[in-house]
Amino acid sequence: MAEHTFPDEWLVATVSLILGGDVVGRLRQSAQPTTTLWDLVTQGGLATEEQLLAAMSGRSRVKLADLSKPDPRVKEVIPEAIARRYHVLPLRVTDSYVEVATANPYDMDMEKGIAFASGREVRMALAAPAKIAALTDEVYRPENVIDKLLEGMHSATDVEHMEDENPADEIQVSAEEASQRPVVRLVDLILSEGILSRASDIHIEPEEGGFAVRYRIDGVLRQVMKVPRAAGFPLVSRIKIISSLDIADRLRPQDGRARVAVNGVPVDLRVSTLPASLGEKVVIRILDSRATVLSLDALGLNQDELDGIRNLLTHHEGVVLVTGPTGSGKTTTLYSALRGIQTGKTNIVTVEDPVEYRLQGIVQVQVHEKAGLTFASALRSILRQDPDVVLVGEIRDKETANIAIQASLTGHLVLSTLHTNDAANAVTRLVDIGIEAYKIAASLRGVVAQRLMRKLCPQCKEVWVESIPEKLAPWLSSGTPLYRAVGCTECAMTGYRGRFSIVEVLTVTPEVERAISSGATADKIAEAGRNAGMRGLWESGVAHILRGESSIEELMRVVDVPFDEEAAGAATAAAAAAAAEATAAAAAPERAPRSPMDTFELLDNLDGKPNVARLNRKVLLVDDEDALRRVMKDLLEREGYIVSEARDGVQALDQVDKVGPDVIVLDLNLPGLDGYGVLSHLRSRPATANIPVVVLTAKSDEDNEVRVFQLGADDFLTKPFRARALSARLDAVLGRRHFPE
Repeated sequence: MAEHTFPDEWLVATVSLILGGDVVGRLRQSAQPTTTLWDLVTQGGLATEEQLLAAMSGRSRVKLADLSKPDPRVKEVIPEAIARRYHVLPLRVTDSYVEVATANPYDMDMEKGIAFASGREVRMALAAPAKIAALTDEVYRPENVIDKLLEGMHSATDVEHMEDENPADEIQVSAEEASQRPVVRLVDLILSEGILSRASDIHIEPEEGGFAVRYRIDGVLRQVMKVPRAAGFPLVSRIKIISSLDIADRLRPQDGRARVAVNGVPVDLRVSTLPASLGEKVVIRILDSRATVLSLDALGLNQDELDGIRNLLTHHEGVVLVTGPTGSGKTTTLYSALRGIQTGKTNIVTVEDPVEYRLQGIVQVQVHEKAGLTFASALRSILRQDPDVVLVGEIRDKETANIAIQASLTGHLVLSTLHTNDAANAVTRLVDIGIEAYKIAASLRGVVAQRLMRKLCPQCKEVWVESIPEKLAPWLSSGTPLYRAVGCTECAMTGYRGRFSIVEVLTVTPEVERAISSGATADKIAEAGRNAGMRGLWESGVAHILRGESSIEELMRVVDVPFDEEAAGAATAAAAAAAAEATAAAAAPERAPRSPMDTFELLDNLDGKPNVARLNRKVLLVDDEDALRRVMKDLLEREGYIVSEARDGVQALDQVDKVGPDVIVLDLNLPGLDGYGVLSHLRSRPATANIPVVVLTAKSDEDNEVRVFQLGADDFLTKPFRARALSARLDAVLGRRHFPE
């Protein structure tokens, strides 16, 4: 048989020292192409693993590995894929080096690859290939991954999974991992923390390298953890089990429900799964009746809006619609309206898909299309039950709309929702699905268009007075005091806590009714509504801003700035009236500039000229948040700097060599090679050791600050930061380095 090359050819010299070259030659002729020399020697009884390791250690002067207790932190530095690619076992890690066990101390590709991935010096120790493989499985096994996630995460909350009154048939669980204690604890932790954090939804999304867990709090998604893929699949299966879904079916979307008790208080969950390219995405809607106060007074409406909605609910017949996009609070408003008219003397029936909150004293019907129970068929049956008030979860088609309008014309008050952008377009939407305009005019009593705005945190909000941007001038006069978000521990550093509704209430007056019946456009209907006193969503939000309840940035996030000059004039009058009604604000402190994260509009210099001393100074911005990087770049370029960008650690090092920056602004939380690794690389190379580095991070704890200074940082700035503070820090750092002007 012809000679062949061993997969571990580097071992030949060591084996030849022990057994002689002729033995290696015979083994080379008789071995299979995929058989390793290590296995031939040890399994054939020619030498023990200890003898091979001792001989190798003598030749290479590499010590034997201590495999008794690998450092659990190594998994955070060396991903499993890297360890398996190079057949190594990470043992210990410090800020400057990582120690790995390997059977091949001559593998330079391995050494360079791990040094690049970890940003640290690589120190090798010798171990047998079989032990490396076995211990790698042990270190990276899913149970250990989940235990690591749970380390230091203590919760006093008691979570109990409750069965529905009519439990579904028991499902067969094929994935035993989903029932293991670490997985159960992780699911309980995610649910309890989400509920206690006031989240409305929990998103579990598959992505490269794992599953991201994000909470939607006050309408904004916020990532709270990332679960490795090995733990993410059992996590998803566990959630599907508690919501009675088929865990074996991963190719079709599924919807389910679950009920848990957090500290003894029951909370309903709506679970939806969606197959994606990297796994199943899961969204859990939290229906916590404790956190949702079903009262019109609790919606935070302006007084005239509250009076307008209550006036619509005084009708004994007709249709009242609530419109807005998904997640704008339509269902909460409808339930609050029902609570307002529930006297015990009225028969109230709802038909919904799904039933979100269970209301005492109200009959609620769940749509079940597979069984033939649609909105239309359920509504027909409800009308035979002698109702006074009917709530239709959503008008989706002509049949449902026709029945709802017929019900209103025969003496019933019908409440429902539509997906339109404003109140006037609800009429055109009904016409589009086939309802005659004269029927709409005769039955419609009013439309409420709605959005949700975040409320400024009362603990940390600040008064800010600046020149009003030109496009906002019609609504806000010069010198108007505005409030801005700052961020504190009470609001999780967001600057906002809680939400309130902004609405436009279109009441069908005789003028509006004539416009509808004549087939007028949405603009004409809106004009008729404004003539009757309707305020738009923007004006509603401006009134809240003048009372210091939210910021102009939040309003612009939720609603577009109107372009209608006539509407702007009306808004100015409405804003003045709202200002007169608002309570006197506390005395404003000395004016503070806004953070660049607050808006992209306020980056101009005070004098409009770049600082000449900064011209030709090159700044490298390293941050994975694209929006923040753009804001900082705009700011610094206006200050006269030449700005380059990098969005991860590897790209940063590449840019340093290409650009040769005078100063670097470095985030710590970067994909791949993090900020610590970048800083360590910079300080270890003579060519980059003296480049000033300003660390910009959200990790504001003392230990972290001490660590970056020990690694050689020149300054430390925490997020969110003030625009002028960043410029001042860069000036100070460059001044200390004595750069020529």
